[in-house]
Amino acid sequence: MDGADLCHKPATEVLALFQRRQLSPVELLDALIARAERLEPRLNAFATTYHERARVTARAAEARYQAGGDPARPLDGLPLVAKSDTDSAVEGTVSSDGCLWLTGAVDEHTSPTMARLLAAGAALHARTTMPELGWAWTCDSRAHGLTPNPWDPTYSSGGSSSGSAVAVVAGTTTVAMGTDCLGSLRVPSAMCGVVGFKPPYGRNPLHPGVSYDFFTHIGPMTRTVADAALLQNVTSGPHPLDHTSLPGRVTIPQRLADVRGLRIAFSLDLGCFPVTADVRRETLATLRALADAGARVEEVEVPWAGDITRAASRYTDRLYAEDFVRALREHPDEVSDYTGYYAQCALEVDPDELRRLHELAAWTWYHHFGPLFEQYDAFLCPTLAFHEVPAANRPWERTIEVNGTHHTDHDGVMTGLFNVYSRCPVLVVPSGQCAGSGLPTSVQIATRPYDDVTAFQVGAAIEQARPWPSWSEPASRPAHNPPDLIAIHHETITTPPQLAGAGLSRAGEQQP
Repeated sequence: MDGADLCHKPATEVLALFQRRQLSPVELLDALIARAERLEPRLNAFATTYHERARVTARAAEARYQAGGDPARPLDGLPLVAKSDTDSAVEGTVSSDGCLWLTGAVDEHTSPTMARLLAAGAALHARTTMPELGWAWTCDSRAHGLTPNPWDPTYSSGGSSSGSAVAVVAGTTTVAMGTDCLGSLRVPSAMCGVVGFKPPYGRNPLHPGVSYDFFTHIGPMTRTVADAALLQNVTSGPHPLDHTSLPGRVTIPQRLADVRGLRIAFSLDLGCFPVTADVRRETLATLRALADAGARVEEVEVPWAGDITRAASRYTDRLYAEDFVRALREHPDEVSDYTGYYAQCALEVDPDELRRLHELAAWTWYHHFGPLFEQYDAFLCPTLAFHEVPAANRPWERTIEVNGTHHTDHDGVMTGLFNVYSRCPVLVVPSGQCAGSGLPTSVQIATRPYDDVTAFQVGAAIEQARPWPSWSEPASRPAHNPPDLIAIHHETITTPPQLAGAGLSRAGEQQP
């Protein structure tokens, strides 16, 4: 079996090969390690590695498969990496939070969700890179250096579960875990072209340090929708050590129903984002594919979404301001340059905005988003308005020109709405590619609170109709010289009324 093909095999196929004894967990792990050793100097996805620890797990799994397998370990021998933040803590490994002063901080316990994955047999072989304190939309830190986008190292891999996304797309792991407080799992998934799932708050048990923060989630990052469901079925359910975890379990079926008859609302820009023509084109093509599969797809106006999204960012900035301030005070010679910038942004937020967000979110759901979900089964929009962000971007140094206007990298992030409405599951899947840069594009599928299955149902339909390409290592890479200004000039694309004939329409219009 070709090494690159083996390293890019989905988890569902890998486990089937293990069970048929046609592939050894040790063989797969060694292939991934060898590939990582060759690619890591350029990709820099791993903060710390645990190869021997993982080999012990893989050898034990191999012995169990030889003896007939262990149904109690549904992920037995499956190679896994996890973000190096404390939310993904694993005893005996390092959670650096991307900080230079924490690169020797060994975890003394394992977070509940990670414990479930390990108990199911997963072989953790690395913790992955992230920006300092998880607050930048690019991955570049004094602790671990730069983690660029595999598709083009000139551009960002996103933040902050950056290394996890890069490892999945590059084939240096089979599956990964990330965390999401304002889009930190979904943004790198979108930037790198992988599947990412933000479960509803409480579905996956959380680390005690964040379990009462309803913006925070931990979830899978994978190559396929089925792989995300595989991990999610292991991690979901109540946990005695997390008071906020939900009762009962939700199991994503192995065989999902098609989307015929589902009503899907969409917005191309959430009413306020500077969406590029590439993103519009690929989102519309994805929507047409859903319509062709039998869904009723309608565009809706969401003029209220911008206020909520802006408020979400300011809320989280202020909530974590003390983390930035403490880092600057206690480690002034070790912090990355952007930490001071984010600290200043956070301190400029009126603390009363935390209270006002709750009020705004409650009434907006009551008047707008709640009624929308009474009419529709799912809501779809792009994950990012634009993808061409420099790999080592500094928002105070450069702007990004999109269709003639200038923006910071933050202006393209369309995910915060669904951290405010954190009980809504959100599945991110690739939607196509940018014509110029070749970077992936992405859509996010939000469903009614706690309706995980429908999100996967829509995601699987997109995957079937518009399968996404695997990344392949180019023979040579361009020199890494991020431009001072990225200009994205595209013609304006609107959603014409005649799309009704292709199965898409605006809300209130009749479809043929």
